Amino acid sequence: MPKRPRVLLAEDHPGVAKAVCRVLALECEVVGNVQDGSALLEAAQRLQPDVIVVDLNLADGDGLEACRQITQGNPAAKVIVFTAMNDPEVRRRAFDVGASAFLYKGDPALLSTIRRLCDGDS
Repeated sequence: MPKRPRVLLAEDHPGVAKAVCRVLALECEVVGNVQDGSALLEAAQRLQPDVIVVDLNLADGDGLEACRQITQGNPAAKVIVFTAMNDPEVRRRAFDVGASAFLYKGDPALLSTIRRLCDGDS
């Protein structure tokens, strides 16, 4: 049986977080669910997940800034920026700060994107 990717979720809306965790649990081990950038940075360091799914807007700030800090500290980190914002400029900025992928909330490709990012490890 293939290893289940270890995923850390950063989402500040409890209902959305619960729904996303439910979807992720189908194929992943959800190792943490945090609501703000400072908790995200601490959990990413402590838990060393395979993939980090980050909402653009977190309780205490900007998901892009958290992504930048994570990828600066660990260039191999796989971060998916996950947002309801459909803005090409935001998408460009996400990749500029080191995101591995950019998905809109509700995009059915979340699990396949996680699999693709993790398969690159093998």
